[in-house]
Amino acid sequence: MNRKPLLFAVALAWLSVSPSHLRADTLPLPPALVSSASDQGQSLLIGAESRKAYFPLADHFVTQQNQAFCGVASMTMVLNASGLPAPAVPEYDPYRTFTQDNVLTPATESVLPVDTIRKMGITLDQLGGMLSTYPLSVDVRHAADSSADVFRSEASAALNTPGNFVIINYLRKAIGQEKGGHISPLAAYDADEDRFLILDVARYKYPPVWVKTADLFGAMNTQDSDNNNQTRGYLLIARK
Repeated sequence: MNRKPLLFAVALAWLSVSPSHLRADTLPLPPALVSSASDQGQSLLIGAESRKAYFPLADHFVTQQNQAFCGVASMTMVLNASGLPAPAVPEYDPYRTFTQDNVLTPATESVLPVDTIRKMGITLDQLGGMLSTYPLSVDVRHAADSSADVFRSEASAALNTPGNFVIINYLRKAIGQEKGGHISPLAAYDADEDRFLILDVARYKYPPVWVKTADLFGAMNTQDSDNNNQTRGYLLIARK
């Protein structure tokens, strides 16, 4: 008997369940989105062609520590999942890890001061610049300069390559959620359903969801007034 599919399903179910305090007040999902914890959501991940980013990110999942830190939380997850040497954390001594406090360094401060992040959040280009202060290769893709087909190809290839990651910047209301711009990592792609899995870092608000490529690209292909009215988009990230 091949036990691997069963073990994978068990691991998936365990990772998909949120603690009760994170589930209690989450908002209802629109019909077009599929919760990762649902039967359909779990089946999508088991059958997904591109899912090599899922477990490294799930192992280091964090909820954003305030409502402006979606970019910081996404950055923290990717840095830990990339296996980069992490700084010391006094309260965890002797263990080291990236946190939403220590990822913000003098180098990232020169890109965007933390006081500005707390007031206004982070744009796509600013997050790309902050990640580039680490030993990572970061490509910024604005939706207006891309297409749904190009995004599907680039993002699915990255999610199927160990050590590569994708972070998206999208408008929530364009996929039926509440309501403004948001940032989170992608974790997997299923070609049969043509859906990407968003590991939403605002777990107090929404669970991870599977979204159709066309809908997700449309949500990225929206103007961001905080970024000179450029469109939102995605970051392709790889360890140097």
